[in-house]
This record gives sequence, C-alpha cells and structure tokens, in this order.
Amino acid sequence: MNLLLLEDDDFVASDRVRLSGRRLKHMLEIHQAEVGDLLRVGRLGGLMGQAEVLSLSPDSTELQVQLDQPPPAKLPLTLLLAMPRPKMLRRILQHCASLGVAELILLNSYRVEKSFWQTPFLQPEQIRHNLLLGLEQARDTVLPQVRIEKRFKPFVEDQLPALLSDKQGLLAHPGPYPACPRAVTQPLLLAIGPEGGWIPYEVDKLCQAGLQPVQLGERILRVETAVTALIGRLF
Repeated sequence: MNLLLLEDDDFVASDRVRLSGRRLKHMLEIHQAEVGDLLRVGRLGGLMGQAEVLSLSPDSTELQVQLDQPPPAKLPLTLLLAMPRPKMLRRILQHCASLGVAELILLNSYRVEKSFWQTPFLQPEQIRHNLLLGLEQARDTVLPQVRIEKRFKPFVEDQLPALLSDKQGLLAHPGPYPACPRAVTQPLLLAIGPEGGWIPYEVDKLCQAGLQPVQLGERILRVETAVTALIGRLF
C-alpha cells in the first residue's frame, strides 16, 4: 500500500491512532517500519499527511499523525458497467478506486449470467475492501459511490435520463461509431457492456436515453481492459 488509510475508530486522540491487523502486518513486513519512521497516511474521507511511529509491537502500533493535504480530485465520471464476472469484479473495483472514478453503477444485462449476482464479492464489506485496496494504491482517501441496479429496462427508462441531465453520455460499443473522444473535462457518464457486448435492444434503449455510441477500434477488449483503456483515453 502506498497510503496507510486511517478510520475514525483508529483514533485514540485527535492526533494519535492505534492500529493492528492487516495494516500493522503490512507495516512490519513490507515497510519494515521501526519506531521513529515516517509513513504516508490519510484519514478515510478526509485529509492526507504523515505519521510518526511512536511504538511498535507484533500486536499493535501507535502513530502520531499530521493531516494537512487534500486527496486528489475525483474524475467527473459516473461509470455504468454491466455486471462483470465475479473474479473480474474485484479487480475492476480496485481499478475504479485507483483511477478516481466518482460513481460506479453495476447494471444487469442480457449477457450477464444470473449467477454473477450471487457472488459474495457484491456484499458491502467485500465491495468496501476492494475499494480500499484501490485507494491505498493510488494515495486517495475518498471512496467511490457504488450502486447496484438489477433491472435494466426500469433503470434505463426511469433513472438514466435524469443522471444525464448534467452530463455527457457515452456508450462504449464496437461498431461503425465515432472514435472515443480524448481529454474530456465536462461531467461524463460512460456505459461499458458485458463480455460479448450489449445486445442490439440494449444499445437502442441506452441511445434513446441519451447516450452516444463510441468505439476504441477494431480490437475487442476484456471488460477490465476496456475500463482502464477508456478512462485513460477520456481523462
């Protein structure tokens, strides 16, 4: 981890925290921290800064923290993503947090297997865990918002137009469409389909809601590759 994330319950005083568990293990095994060392830290949902190791044992550590730096700004991006395969979902959650996605909406699609929605990786604690891993990697403290929408048509007809009221909407889909734009600065909603892509009915409904189809070229990418490639190109 490139940033030691601190939660409210870790604070034993306004400028001191006590840690154990996974973060302590990382300090000992990866950072090989010792008393007196300075580490990069950030308060979840708040500022970043540094912490001095005051005490250290196999069971716990106490740090004195100074938080005075804002986290990096989020991208002006809402990512609308057809529910990916469970193993891929974990990596995508981490990528989204690392890249600065502000909001992620997981949506059902015809080509999404029903079993995907039963994965334990959709449990709130698992989603949060993978988002935290992404924040630690990128040195960020603000969690992306995650929504789960299991009904395609009601969401696209009833909610999507309102989400697009103040955003440009792009639909990533292979075909004879304009190339995906670069260096976007305005708020954006980007829709990416499942393995195999959106079916024609879904493409039509998404376009009717206000999305503009775009493509990345002739190559067909895996979802997790498409997510990072599209976000990198757009921003």
